Amino acid sequence: MFKTVLFPIDQSREAREAADVVTNVVQKYGSRLVLLSVVEEPPTDAPVADPMVSPDVVAKLLENAQTLFSQQGIKAEILERQGKPAFTICDVADEIAADLIIMGCRGLGLTDEGATDSVTTRVINLSPCPVLIVP
Repeated sequence: MFKTVLFPIDQSREAREAADVVTNVVQKYGSRLVLLSVVEEPPTDAPVADPMVSPDVVAKLLENAQTLFSQQGIKAEILERQGKPAFTICDVADEIAADLIIMGCRGLGLTDEGATDSVTTRVINLSPCPVLIVP
């Protein structure tokens, strides 16, 4: 059913918690797993550097995630892209013909004010395939 699963990751607690669900889905369906992390372009007015704007930090994050899945007997491909996270996630899902995107909720909740600006909400609205959100 889910031949290709895309798992966009960042350094959030929600992404770490979603990894268990990803493991279960990939093992159950024998899916191809693609890990994606997006190097964000830093805003010009950003006073503090976001770790997700560092290609070195993102590369290490992907390597650690790949090792984590490998320990579960899952071969994971890794992709690192640059751009706006929600748009990049959806573009990659389309490129790899993903059947499912699994991602963590950012903790804002889908009905809280401001949630329309979250990456998760944008992915839900733009995705070319189903999106499983792990609370």
